[in-house]
Amino acid sequence: MLCGIDEAGRGPIAGPLVVAGVILKDEIKELNDSKVLSEKKREKLFDEIKEKSYFHIVFTSAKVIDEIGLSACLKNSIKEIMETLKDNCDEFLMDGNTSFGISNLTWKIKADATVPQVSAASILAKVSRDRYMNKIAVNYKEYNFDKHKGYGTKAHIEAIKKNGRSDEHRVTFRLKALGEEKMGIQKSLF
Repeated sequence: MLCGIDEAGRGPIAGPLVVAGVILKDEIKELNDSKVLSEKKREKLFDEIKEKSYFHIVFTSAKVIDEIGLSACLKNSIKEIMETLKDNCDEFLMDGNTSFGISNLTWKIKADATVPQVSAASILAKVSRDRYMNKIAVNYKEYNFDKHKGYGTKAHIEAIKKNGRSDEHRVTFRLKALGEEKMGIQKSLF
């Protein structure tokens, strides 16, 4: 059986990275890349996916992303999913263009739109992350996380200009709009 893996929250400037792995036990109709489905459709499919699959969802906080980097967080999440679901499948497929150096992991660009297991993982990751952002929005009203889900919209950038970053923001994600330069790795002179 195939385990599909996908993530949500790679690009936002606030909130967690969420990675999901899904092994379907039954067919689910109307699966697709979560980004092309309506919120209502994603919510409906979320419950059906959970009922008809083996799955595992991993959240990584903005703080950990800042500490070890996004790639390491993705790799750790994928490894956790593979370890958790290994007894129920014999193949792991990640949406994207890299295996992060993980043996037994294959990848495919646009797998979230073409492979049902990866589409299901895409939906679980997106809905889980959106629900998290909606939940924390009540404690961070000045940022309107429920509106933009942590992405760098104009309104979100303005809120950061006015209020600074919260503990849900990724400080290593530098913003040109705030006059911040990219944080790079300094090369040795030797």
